[in-house]
Amino acid sequence: MANNLTPQQQFIPLNSSPEKPPKIEEMGVSMPDEIDRLEDLILNGTRIPFMGKTLIDEDTLINQLDLIRINIPDCLQQATQILQQREQILSEAQNYAQKIVENAQRRAAQLLDESRIVQQAESQAHQIRRQVQQDCENLQRKTINEVEQIRQKIQQEAIKTRQQAILEAEDIQNEADIYADSVLGKLEKDLSDMLRVVHNGRQQVHNQKVAPQPRQQDMTIAKKAS
Repeated sequence: MANNLTPQQQFIPLNSSPEKPPKIEEMGVSMPDEIDRLEDLILNGTRIPFMGKTLIDEDTLINQLDLIRINIPDCLQQATQILQQREQILSEAQNYAQKIVENAQRRAAQLLDESRIVQQAESQAHQIRRQVQQDCENLQRKTINEVEQIRQKIQQEAIKTRQQAILEAEDIQNEADIYADSVLGKLEKDLSDMLRVVHNGRQQVHNQKVAPQPRQQDMTIAKKAS
């Protein structure tokens, strides 16, 4: 691997001082970087031909190992904290997910209730609409029957009135005929009496025309005498 050492790492004192190596955080680097540096020290060591071995600066290697060993507890603590935070985050996420599920279930139940309410309202509306339609049809049939009954009653009353008018007209006609017959009978009687009088008058006149002949003779004699 490439040598990515920082200036602070390049000037780390070797194991010549009893002082404790500084922490990685103070150096501005991370544990993975220090492990990479350890790997670089091993890979960049002097290889011994035909032996498969590598010469490494012992002080530098020990110093790097001390640095890593000292910072491992902090890294482990950080890892533990991260794990704890991870577990906390997972727990919070699970709680949040559980709340979401519960809210979704409550919402689904609410929607189901609302759907049932809507279905019930639609069913009631359908029943009301069907009842209103049936009532309208019944009212229409009742009205038609009442109108038919009224029409038949009026027709019957008209027939009865016509028959009564005909009977009254016949009665009036009969009374008129009786009255006319009475008047004509009286007139006939009067005319018969008048005809009899006329006939008698004529008979008298006729009789008078036959009787005057002697009188005419007397008048002739009188004329001659004079």
